[in-house]
This record gives sequence, C-alpha cells and structure tokens, in this order.
Amino acid sequence: MKLSYHGHSVVQFENNGKKVIIDPFINGNESTDLKVEDIEVDYILLTHGHNDHVGDTVEIAKNNNATVIAPFELANLMESKGCNAIPMGIGGKKEYDFGGIKFVHAFHSSSYNEEDGSVSYTGMPTGIILFLEDKKIYHVGDTGIFGDMKLISEINGEFDVAFVPIGGNFTMDVSDAIIAVDELIKPKIAVPVHFNTFPPIEQDPEVFKKGLKTECQILKPGECVKF
Repeated sequence: MKLSYHGHSVVQFENNGKKVIIDPFINGNESTDLKVEDIEVDYILLTHGHNDHVGDTVEIAKNNNATVIAPFELANLMESKGCNAIPMGIGGKKEYDFGGIKFVHAFHSSSYNEEDGSVSYTGMPTGIILFLEDKKIYHVGDTGIFGDMKLISEINGEFDVAFVPIGGNFTMDVSDAIIAVDELIKPKIAVPVHFNTFPPIEQDPEVFKKGLKTECQILKPGECVKF
C-alpha cells in the first residue's frame, strides 16, 4: 500500500486498486507538489469544510467522476455543487471498496467561504480513521489536543500511522502535539502536517521529532510513509 503526503494536510493512498485523496487543497497551496489537472482519484475524503481542506474538491471530483465522502452537511454542500457525495457522521465504521472508514470528533470549527462572500455551515469538524488491509491510519484533521484521543486509540487499536497537525494558531502546536502523540494517540509512526503553509502556522518539524518518544517521519511533499 502506498501512503503519501503532499503538503498542508493533503494525503493520498491507493488500496484495492482504488485511489483516494484526503483534503485536496492544491491551488493556493505553495507547499504541495500536486497539480489539480494531474490528479486521478476514485474518492475524495474531507475532514471539515474550511477552504484550505475542501480546496479543489469540486474540480477534482468532476474531472474524475469521483465520490466525495464527508460529514453530513459538507457532503450536502458538495452535492449542491454537482459532486457525487456520500454523507457520514461521527460514529461507526463503514466499508467501501478501498477499505473501511470511520469519522471521529475533532475540536475545531467548520465552514466554507463561498466566492460571493457568503459562508456555508458545514457541520462538525472530524478526524478520519482508515482501515486499509492490515494497517490502521488516523488523519487527526484540524484540532486542538483533547483527552478522548486516548479513547479513540484504545477503541480502534494501535494506529500504524497518525497524521498530526503541529502548526499552532488554528490547531495543536508542537508542544501539545507531542503530548497528543506520546501520551494519548500512541501510534507506531507520527507524521507532522498542517504547518508552514502560511505565516501563522510556521513551525520547525524537527523540534516536534526531537521531542517525541514515538517514531516520527517528516515527509516532504510527494514522499511516502515508510512502514
């Protein structure tokens, strides 16, 4: 299984012959190596509605006839924009042909800024747990630290990889992310995300790595997790 990082919070994987991208913020994201017109996917997964996560979902979905899987209100918004969308809520695992998925809570906000200046409410922000063959992946989404990260880990078993925001200002910063990883989530591998895209979230990922007891892989855009 190929699991790759592409700047900000963009993650891609391929499993069972299906290609999936998470939070495809491409245009306007100087940290990504991707181009919208080159992306080939079957599914798009969204953690929440902020524009730096929904990104280019509509264009990518239409280019590929891809299915968007997102929290209920956000899925409805994507459907109103012409996408094939499946709504899910925070709760149980659901199986798809690429593997299993579960949405879990995150402490953040969720809204989408429209081109006309209006704002659409997009439901609860989430993290995403993926069950891919014998691997369990936790994309934490945008969130501050919260105690139920420990419960999420205990219920679902040890995560092989956790993609963890470290940028601060809008999410956990480095110090909180270290505690979240080592004391609450306890994955085999932690990958820092959501940093250095914009000035308010500038952080040194090496500080995060050096502070961890957990194995940390700092990935450049386009690099894959090494299991």
